Amino acid sequence: MSANVTHVANIPATAPLAGSASVGTDLAFTGDYAIVGNYLGFTIYDIKNPKRPAILSQVLCPGSQNDVSVTGNLVVLSTDSRRSDASCSSTSQNDGSKPYWEGIKVFDISDKRNPRYVTAVETACGSHTHTLVPDKRGRDMYVYVSSYGPSQTLSKCKPPHDSISIVKIPLRDPASAALVATPNLFPDGGNPGRPGTVQTGYVSATTGCHDITAYPSKNIAAGACMGDGILMDISDREKPRVINRVQDNENFAFWHSATFNNAGTKVLFTDELGGGGAATCNAEIGPNRGANAIYDITGRGDNRLMEFRSLYKIDRHQTSSENCVAHNGSLIPVPGRDIFVQAWYMGGVQIIDFTDSTNPKEIGYFERGPAANPDESGGSWSAYYYNGYIYSSDLGKGLDVLQVNDPRTNPARGVHLTELNVQSQHSYR
Repeated sequence: MSANVTHVANIPATAPLAGSASVGTDLAFTGDYAIVGNYLGFTIYDIKNPKRPAILSQVLCPGSQNDVSVTGNLVVLSTDSRRSDASCSSTSQNDGSKPYWEGIKVFDISDKRNPRYVTAVETACGSHTHTLVPDKRGRDMYVYVSSYGPSQTLSKCKPPHDSISIVKIPLRDPASAALVATPNLFPDGGNPGRPGTVQTGYVSATTGCHDITAYPSKNIAAGACMGDGILMDISDREKPRVINRVQDNENFAFWHSATFNNAGTKVLFTDELGGGGAATCNAEIGPNRGANAIYDITGRGDNRLMEFRSLYKIDRHQTSSENCVAHNGSLIPVPGRDIFVQAWYMGGVQIIDFTDSTNPKEIGYFERGPAANPDESGGSWSAYYYNGYIYSSDLGKGLDVLQVNDPRTNPARGVHLTELNVQSQHSYR
């Protein structure tokens, strides 16, 4: 750890969400609770005292990736693996020619100790990730579902797949959630890609989006779509429009995720070179691949452009046994600054300042080093700041809680949130 970061707590993976099939994934927050996804289901933690987090309940509901979001008393769960049905007792159905289900599930967590399954909505090619986008009246919640990887062998996911799925959840009647649109974001086709290896360089063909981050109050969203980065106008929630598109076939292999700065004038994209399973934080790969790319957003309206400014990658070389690449992170809400905390798998957790988009700088970090137990390897999937602490979902080691004490980040302690879904950004002052 850097001197300004303290590791204050860890809760290991716990049965029934433990063992060789357990993989910790994304996080969401509501009030004094953190909700953490896992390939086996999800866990609700009481974080009223962040230094002593406690498990309140666990839901066994297998299906990768089980990314999570929360709105009020509803949890949305992504399923991106073929299952025999939409229930939590489903079994794996690997044969894509046989009947199968994948999409999103909705749970009621009014009773945090006893979450209740509400409904499920099937979506084409499943739900690798999803993004909550509230309507402008506060009556409905839209879910932008990202998925990719079509194949002629899959009955419900055949190419081309250039679209996302939009599910509408009426907040007064969530059981009636339904698919309302499947907009085509790449009518002329996405990046055709380029074959290669992690070492020689490759570019993913665009066959859908991996992740979308929305900024609802500004009516914009950024899509990380495999071979493309896109900026969208989401003024009409059911009809998002692509207004700018960028590629970087020299440095980026897989556009993975996106984060706006608070002003909505920049967007930081991540490149998941090697799919998260490769050792890419080393001298062989170098400083530009498997990194972050920072773009300034210039112009107005439909003339807005994303203009490249810099790349950023951690400079602590990892061993050949440590999977390491840019992954999920969030803003630390420091007024007037653009500060980002980020997971790098076994590269740990990194804090950077990208206020100067041409010259991002490290503020602090936390990492464990190589894992002795293969069942606990994998590293940090997501690292998010929430009400004074950084929460990291580790693939194998469970939930970590960190605290940063630094004059550059301490002003964020004055920002208190009642809910946080990192892929649905909100303004702070």
